[in-house]
Amino acid sequence: MKKLLVTACLVVSFFVLNAGSAAAVDNDVIKVGLRYGSSAMFSANLENAVGSGYEFGYYEDDRRFQPVGWTDETAISMTAAGEIYLDHSGAYTRTSSGGSSIGAWHVEIDGFGSFEDAQDTAWDYDGYPAWIDQEYVVRVGDYSTEREAQDAADRLGEGYAARSSNSGVLVTVTRTTEILFEFDCGGRLNLGVLPSGGDTVTWFRGYKYPGGFEYFRTNGGDLSVVNVTALDDYVRGVLPSEMGGGWPLAALEAQAVCARTYACRTSKHFSTYGFDVCNGIDCQVYNGLNAATDLTDQAVENTAGEMLYYDGYLVQDPVYHSSNGGATEDAKNVWGREKGYLKGKEDPYEARTSIPNYSYSVTYTSAELTWILEQKGYDIGTVRNVYVSEYTPTGNVAAVTFEGSRSNKTVTGLTCSSIFYSSTYGKSVRSLRFSINGGGPSGDGVYVNGSSYLSSFDGVSAISGTGTIQTLSGNSYTAISSSGTSVVSGGGSGVPAAPASGSFTITGSGNGHSVGMSQYGAKAMAELGYTYEDILHFYYTDVTIR
Repeated sequence: MKKLLVTACLVVSFFVLNAGSAAAVDNDVIKVGLRYGSSAMFSANLENAVGSGYEFGYYEDDRRFQPVGWTDETAISMTAAGEIYLDHSGAYTRTSSGGSSIGAWHVEIDGFGSFEDAQDTAWDYDGYPAWIDQEYVVRVGDYSTEREAQDAADRLGEGYAARSSNSGVLVTVTRTTEILFEFDCGGRLNLGVLPSGGDTVTWFRGYKYPGGFEYFRTNGGDLSVVNVTALDDYVRGVLPSEMGGGWPLAALEAQAVCARTYACRTSKHFSTYGFDVCNGIDCQVYNGLNAATDLTDQAVENTAGEMLYYDGYLVQDPVYHSSNGGATEDAKNVWGREKGYLKGKEDPYEARTSIPNYSYSVTYTSAELTWILEQKGYDIGTVRNVYVSEYTPTGNVAAVTFEGSRSNKTVTGLTCSSIFYSSTYGKSVRSLRFSINGGGPSGDGVYVNGSSYLSSFDGVSAISGTGTIQTLSGNSYTAISSSGTSVVSGGGSGVPAAPASGSFTITGSGNGHSVGMSQYGAKAMAELGYTYEDILHFYYTDVTIR
C-alpha cells in the first residue's frame, strides 16, 4: 500500500447576476416603495406633521415635481377612484357597511385653462376640480349610475355624465366624503402629492416621511405608495433603522456610505414596480425619520456624497449584515457569484463588543426536518441524518447534507441556513457559522483538509510521497497527517444511519449572511477608535471612498 498525502481541488462554478435594468436616483432624488404588490392600499392617508397643505401634480422623468393643483387641508386621503364606501370608523372601503358612499359617476364640465379657473367654477357648483387626461375639468356630484349623473347634468343645464376610470385616484378630506381633487391620466402619469412649504415632514401610517409621495394603480387595482425624497433624507431614515441611533459616530458614518451606495446602484425594482428601492429587509429598512437622532443626522452630513467604488465603478452590492460569528465570507460561497470587493476574512473585532443573542442553539427532530424539507420541495423521505459536509476556508458552513430514507440532498451557500427556517415550528438557523450535533457522515467516507467530505475516492487526485500526481482508485489508503499516518477509506455503503438521539442540535454564532460589513463589527471598530474609512476598507476589499 502506497503512502499518499491526500489533497483535493474543488471546482466551484459561479455566475454574475444582471444587477438590474435602470439606474437609481436622478437629481439626487430617490423613489422608495412603501406599499406595493400584495401590500398596495385601496386608500392611503396623509397628514401634515410639519407644514400645512399640499400640492397635487406629477413627477417628471427627471424627478422634478410639476404642480397642477393644491389644497389647504392638512389631512387628506388618496383612494382608488370608483364606487367608494365610508364606514362608521371613517375608513374607505370597496363594500358597503351602512355608512356614507361616493359614487363612481359625476357631471363633468370641461374647457378650463387653469386650476384656478376650474376651482372657481367648482365652488359655484359645489363640485371639485380634476385633471383628466392632462386637461382641467370640473366634476359635480357623485352618483351610482350613468342615468343619475346625466339627469343631474340636464338639471344643471350643462356638462355630461362621466365615470371615474380604473386608473383614477380620488383625493378627499380624510374620514369624509368631501372630494378635493381627482387625477386620471390613464396610467401615463402618476399622481404626485407634495406637502406645501419648504422643510416639510408628513405622517403616513404612523411614520414621518420627508419629501413627497406618488400614487399609481397597477392593472386598475389598489394604490402603490411611493415616497419621493432627497437621497440624503432617505439615508437619514435608513441609519436609525439599520443601526442604533446612539451607536458610535464612525459606525454610523460607515453605514451612511453603504446606504447611500446601495441607493445609487442599479435598481432592481424600477422596471417592475416603478421605484428604486423598497423599504424593507429585501433592500434597506426605511421607516421615515421617526427614529433619526443628532448622531445619525451628523453621520449623513459628515459623509455627504460619499460612496464606495471598486475598479473605478460604483459598487453594486455594498451588502452588510448584523454579525458574522467570527469571519465574513466570499460572495461566491454564499450566493454563487464572484465579487472582488466581497472577500471573506477572519473578523477579530466582533468579540470586542457586546452583541445581543450572539450565540444560538436550536434543536430539530427528524420528523420536523422531514416536514420542513417537504414544504421546500425536497422529498427525500424520512430524514435520518444531517451534517455539515463542507466548510469554507474561513470556517463558515459551505454545504449541508441531509440523508433520507429514499435519497440524499446536499445544499450549498445561503441555503445552508435558510433551509432550516420554519414559521410553523418557530425555528431558524441565524447564520452560516454553526455546527450540527447528533448527525455525521454515514458509511466509511473521509474528510479532506477538514472541510470537504468524500464518500468515494473515485476521480480524486493525490500527491504521492515522491511528488508525483496520481488519480486514486480503490477504497483504502494511508494518509500522512500531523499526528502521523492513518488508514482512510472511501466508498461508504450509502445507507443512512439513524441518529442515536432522534434529534439534531445546531449551535452557532452571528446573525445574517456574513458577506460585506458586519454592523456589530463596525460598532466594535468604532469603539476601538477606528474611523469609518478604516471600517469600510476592512470589510470591503480594494474599494475606494469618494
